[in-house]
Amino acid sequence: MHEIAAIEDGAAAEVSLHPIRAGLLAALSTPGSASSLASSLGLTRQKANYHLRALEEHGLVELIEERKKGNMVERVLQATAASYVISPAALPAVAPDPSRRPNQLSARWLLAVGARMIRELGTLITGADAAGKPLATYGIDSEITFATAADRAAFAEELGSTIAALVGKYHRENASGGRRHRLVVALHPTPKTPDPNPTDPKTTGPKEN
Repeated sequence: MHEIAAIEDGAAAEVSLHPIRAGLLAALSTPGSASSLASSLGLTRQKANYHLRALEEHGLVELIEERKKGNMVERVLQATAASYVISPAALPAVAPDPSRRPNQLSARWLLAVGARMIRELGTLITGADAAGKPLATYGIDSEITFATAADRAAFAEELGSTIAALVGKYHRENASGGRRHRLVVALHPTPKTPDPNPTDPKTTGPKEN
């Protein structure tokens, strides 16, 4: 079972979004059968089996064992990945294209860049798995707390100039046998975590602006 997989087929994406099937996928992070899943999810065995067949047909779960129980054969299944992300390739007609309106200061453009990364990595992983070869990737994930907006702007400017210098140093447009790579550097505010104990506005005085 893979840690994460990209769903690139539209029909498979539709199947995965069904509430019952999504629950089955989550439960199948560990192996299970229609009968065991039915009891844990409050379904009939027939209903669980129906939805499992749909997931299996689209490659979201796979058979790992068959156990004989009396006159029956119990099929034990497992999800093909612990988690899934739906690739923009599943909706090609409306997939975002960051080349349309490139804007380094636009959050929506950055979202389009992220969507393109999911689409391209999904395709690359599928090809690498089929060929039985590793995929060369590298990533950095970090968080920074800026004291002021001016510090953030200065950081972005210095980062941009540093990246430009590195690209200029190593990029060889016409290198024989060279392999083109995509470099993406993103900076955005970290989403706020909801306050588990929000203050009741009825018990507080007016806020100062």
